[in-house]
Amino acid sequence: MSEATNKDQPFRYFIDLSYDGTRFLGWQVQPKGRTVQGELIERLSTFFREEVYVIGAGRTDAGVHASHMTAHFDLSTEIESPSDVAYKLNRFLDTDIAIKRIYRVGAEAHSRFDAVERGYVYRLSRVKNPFAVGYAWSFERPLDLNAMNEAASTLLEYRDFAAFCKADADVKTTLCDVREARWEQVGDEWVFHIKADRFLRNMVRAIVGTLIAVGEGKITVEEFKEIIESEDRKKAGSSAPGEGLYLSEVAYPSDIEWKK
Repeated sequence: MSEATNKDQPFRYFIDLSYDGTRFLGWQVQPKGRTVQGELIERLSTFFREEVYVIGAGRTDAGVHASHMTAHFDLSTEIESPSDVAYKLNRFLDTDIAIKRIYRVGAEAHSRFDAVERGYVYRLSRVKNPFAVGYAWSFERPLDLNAMNEAASTLLEYRDFAAFCKADADVKTTLCDVREARWEQVGDEWVFHIKADRFLRNMVRAIVGTLIAVGEGKITVEEFKEIIESEDRKKAGSSAPGEGLYLSEVAYPSDIEWKK
C-alpha cells in the first residue's frame, strides 16, 4: 500500500454492501447493542490496523435489511487491490454482512450527501410462510391491490411528506422528490417499490402502513391524499413492521469513482 502524501487528503473509499438486519439494532452505532455501522468500524479498524470510521448513505432501523447499502471510509494508505480486500473482509465479517465492492473515490466524495437517489422495497407475504418470517410482513387478510396502487401513484404528486415522518425526527425539511411508488405481485408476495432523492425517518414504513389501510377499505384514495396534505403524522396509519423493509438502491453521479 502507498501512503498519502497529505494527511488532510486521505484515501477515501466507497464500500457497497448488503446485510440481514435481523440481529442488528439498526445501522447507526448505539451505546449498547450490535449495529451494522459499529460492526464495520470494529472489523475494518482491525483489518487495516488503523482507526477507521464508516459513514453510511442512510440509516436503517432495527430489523430492517439492506440488499444494497453504500458507505465510505478513509485510510492513510492506498488499497492496491480492492477486490482482494473485499474478498478477505468477507471471510472476516460475520455471515449477516456481505461486502459487494470497494472502490476509491475523491477525497471530498460523501456516501450520504452525494447520493442522488435511494430505493426501498417492502415485502408483504400474502400466505403463511415460515421461510418469510423475519424477512416479510405476513398479511393474509383481504386487500385491494388496485386501490393500493392508485393511492401509491398519488405520492408522485406531492413534495412534503411530514405526514409520514417520525414525530421526534430531527430534520431540517420534510420535502422529498418521490420518483417511483408502486406495488407488484411476485408469487405469494406483494412487493412495494419506492424511489426518491431522500427519505425521512420511518417514512417508507408509515407509507406502507397507510397503504394497507387503503387496501383494507378503511380509508379511500382521496382520504390518503388528504392525509398527505394534512402534514400530520397522527392522521396516517401505523408503521409497517421493520422486517419487511429493504434498502435496495443508492445511486450516485456517474463520475463519483476516482480516476487516475
